[in-house]
Amino acid sequence: MLSAKRLFQEIIDNDESFRLFCSIAASGESQGGWENGRIAALVPARERALAPKVARHGADEDKHGRIFNALMKKRGLSPVPVPPETDYTMLLEQHGIGLAHARLKHDEPLSVPDIVTYLAHSRVTEQRASEQMQMLRKHFADDPGLGRAVKMISHDEDNHLAYCHEELLRFAYAGHGRTIQRTLRACALAEIAVYRDVSLAVMDHMGRILGWPKPKAALLATGIRAMYAYERAGGWRRMVSLEMPRRRDALGGPATTAVEFA
Repeated sequence: MLSAKRLFQEIIDNDESFRLFCSIAASGESQGGWENGRIAALVPARERALAPKVARHGADEDKHGRIFNALMKKRGLSPVPVPPETDYTMLLEQHGIGLAHARLKHDEPLSVPDIVTYLAHSRVTEQRASEQMQMLRKHFADDPGLGRAVKMISHDEDNHLAYCHEELLRFAYAGHGRTIQRTLRACALAEIAVYRDVSLAVMDHMGRILGWPKPKAALLATGIRAMYAYERAGGWRRMVSLEMPRRRDALGGPATTAVEFA
């Protein structure tokens, strides 16, 4: 019987599949770090108090990228190019979700609607990240090679999600509620489709590296499509609800530094 723990253990135990997994993760985190860094620099004057939190979000993402690279280095591995079909961040941008990189490369300040779009996009993607890291933390928190990294990243992702809830609620109380809900819905429906496609692509690459037999690969693909069907039928709604988090001002302090993994 396949389980998440057995599947990830198989990927982690093989150098080539582990290298691909970490390369994909490091690339996505680094892209997120750059995006948040640019958004922090372009926050409009009336929202300048938000800039340090956005900057910390970016610093955390950069840190996660360094952690994944350090995990590879510890095993004598170097990053590999990320296959385009597995690039979650790039594919979301191509679907018009979030703020386009072309916009962020300009020095023109963002508008308040731009900030709302950024936060809604982050609310959805951080939900996914938090859930993924909680799953890894459940199974690998005590792993001598991965445990510290998994716990640190999971803690950060939970902070990011709390921050998005709190800031979006602030904007909702300021009169942006309908825009927020409309944007959240569009982001969530696009994200679940992109996540399905990326998951299928990643499992296809892993299957070829690990030599999975066709029935096993087909079963995994069926599971991914079943998850998408559940999310499309209503599971996406967990990504658009807003509630005041227990962790208030989750990104209000300085960024933490990465544990030395190398």
